[in-house]
Amino acid sequence: MDNTEITNNEYRQFVYWVRDSLAHRLIGGEHLIDEGEYGERINWREKIKWDDEQNEETLAELFLPETERFYRRKEIDTRKLNFEYYWIDLKLAAQRESRDQGMRDRSVFIKKDVINVYPDTLAWIHDYTYSFHDPLTQMYFWHPAYDEYPVVGVNWKQARAFSIWRTQLMNSYMEENGNAYVQDYRLPSEAEWEYAARGGLDLSPYPWGGPYIRNSRGCFLGNYKPMRGNYMDDGGVYTVKATSYWPNDYGLYCMAGNVSEWTSNAFDESSYSFSHDISTDYVYEAKESDLPALKRKVIRGGSWKDVGYYLQTGTRTYEYQDTSKCYIGFRCVQSFLGRDKADY
Repeated sequence: MDNTEITNNEYRQFVYWVRDSLAHRLIGGEHLIDEGEYGERINWREKIKWDDEQNEETLAELFLPETERFYRRKEIDTRKLNFEYYWIDLKLAAQRESRDQGMRDRSVFIKKDVINVYPDTLAWIHDYTYSFHDPLTQMYFWHPAYDEYPVVGVNWKQARAFSIWRTQLMNSYMEENGNAYVQDYRLPSEAEWEYAARGGLDLSPYPWGGPYIRNSRGCFLGNYKPMRGNYMDDGGVYTVKATSYWPNDYGLYCMAGNVSEWTSNAFDESSYSFSHDISTDYVYEAKESDLPALKRKVIRGGSWKDVGYYLQTGTRTYEYQDTSKCYIGFRCVQSFLGRDKADY
């Protein structure tokens, strides 16, 4: 598991990659490598010359039209930053009618989605209509001062897309260097998240132990809404750096507070009663036409705006997969390859 929530700086790499991939394809020529029947792939070694006069007209469609520019600033039109990605529906493939090898076209198990990857920076305002959050809307995602702060305004599908992109990026690197592929990066299941948050302290309500949210000196141990809303008392009015406060015994930072975190699981109040006792997992791929209740995804950990109850490792709540909030982020996990680190 990532020892911190995904930061603005890390997520911006994803946004830049999508932007640059669009630019490479628009320019064409040496920026693309012809692979015959497999089509073309991007030549990432070819540098994009954004200021080149020859490219200016070609790349114009990536920028805001002049009628939408503020003080004539030439900025990327974030509505164009769409990422096409794929995943394999293993649960569909495992169904009885799908099991006979060679009896069904395997392409039906490969799912495709296209999603805009730019975070909803306006979440700071639409989540809190009567609060002054304009400075965070304007600067939080882009300014270097917030590089090490957790990314917010990312919905569940964007978080999943980032995990898939990260996997493919790493596998491309491994393949180029003659190494085996890595296990997929993904969102943690609810059970994995809680196990990691406890840090080996099975009976404690918080990642640092418990039962208190202050240490022996009276200092707060997480970023949340203390007392009657004295937000600053814990060291942060809003989010803080992803490495703030002490990590738990697994070396994981901010498993309680700062920002709540997406998990891979769909939310159902009774899922504990029907899910399996080994590697508990309940997932549902909600469609646009589904009822809102089917679009609920589990979030864990509590955030800077939550009271102490939501910081407890056993507390669960939800948010809708197509919503983005200024208090929800995420971190990735990988399944361990093998049984145990000592299993040589």
